[in-house]
Amino acid sequence: MKYQLKNERMKTNYLLPHKYKKLGWLLFLIGLIGGIVVSASNFESTGPSIKVLAIYSESFLNSKSHFFQIIENEIFDEIVSLFIIIGGLVVGFTKEKIEDEFIHKLRHESLVWAFIVNYIVLLFTIIFIYDMAFFDVLVYNMFTPLIFFIIRFNFLKLKSGDDEE
Repeated sequence: MKYQLKNERMKTNYLLPHKYKKLGWLLFLIGLIGGIVVSASNFESTGPSIKVLAIYSESFLNSKSHFFQIIENEIFDEIVSLFIIIGGLVVGFTKEKIEDEFIHKLRHESLVWAFIVNYIVLLFTIIFIYDMAFFDVLVYNMFTPLIFFIIRFNFLKLKSGDDEE
């Protein structure tokens, strides 16, 4: 009976098949490189401008709000964000070649650790960072939980010698 309960707990229906890991890394790394480009350009003109559907939009210049309109927007930063998030989720939540209780424990501990560290960093920035620099921190904060999780999980996996990628 104990064995049956262990197997029931090990069902990881939320994990993608291992074959998607390389695609996840590719998207994630392209996104990170693109993010560095966007950040280095101070979020200024970084790509093609196309017409997109905006459910909500507000202009920095005149503070006019618009709902459900087609607007002209540079999309490079949105594409970069999508690559980081989708790639990061795929990397973080794809099965390992050997998905056992130890890997499950590492994944869980890394996720909790990333969540806590992310909010410690955010608390620090709320107290000590202001104005547009704080806005920059909030932009980066969209990605840091995933990045912290991926770094921690892979570090622990490598440290334990179970890195069989």
